[in-house]
Amino acid sequence: MEFQLLTVEPRDGWWEVTIRRPEALNALNGALIGELDRLVAALAADATVGGMILTGGGEKAFVAGADIAELKDLSSAAAEAYSRRGQALFSALEQSKKPVIAAVNGFALGGGCELALACHLRVLSKSAKIGLPEVSLGLIPGFAGTQRLTRLVGLGRALELMLTGDPITADEALRIGLANRLCEPTELMDVCRTMAARMRQRGPLALAAVLQCALAGSDLSLDQGEALEARHFGRLAATEDWREGTGAFLEKRKPSFTGR
Repeated sequence: MEFQLLTVEPRDGWWEVTIRRPEALNALNGALIGELDRLVAALAADATVGGMILTGGGEKAFVAGADIAELKDLSSAAAEAYSRRGQALFSALEQSKKPVIAAVNGFALGGGCELALACHLRVLSKSAKIGLPEVSLGLIPGFAGTQRLTRLVGLGRALELMLTGDPITADEALRIGLANRLCEPTELMDVCRTMAARMRQRGPLALAAVLQCALAGSDLSLDQGEALEARHFGRLAATEDWREGTGAFLEKRKPSFTGR
């Protein structure tokens, strides 16, 4: 894969991906959205890759937001199409069957916050700031921020963040459940790598099933969610990983999963 705005570094069976638009604090523009589209498709297609850590280049920003210069003169129809394009990308990222960790190293505002929300886990540097400030520009979040933030932290807290437009600190993000973990800036990637290493020890088919059940189940009734879980439980019983994992437990050894 060749990218202009992304760096992809394989590490122990995962990808470490860095967004590189330092002159614009890694702001999302059309070119970057296109590269992220290709990245997500490549992640899904490459059976040798177990997951991805996504971070921002430089010390100031994960992704500081959308590129406002591209938004300023959009027509109504073009703005709706732009929103739909970003929503499709972030939905594909969220629906990945492989875990994606956002390593939030600085500002994650607007589209950057929405990108972090679409990742499965969010680890924040203690110096990070995160939020959806679009109303301060006369806009609203357009890449499903109004939907994902509400589902993650609850309606009241989400509305406060979106209606004031004020970003919050990493400590507050952890308190309300927006962040999974906090760490010192110098430890951010090591913390994410440790999380990835734990997941690499687990069954990849089981990880995919957990993601599918949890994400799809949030929009289902309890009965429907239970039925979905039971179907995946049954499908896993027909896999080599199921037999390897249960056999290893009984034999008191570490399992060797193959994803089959």
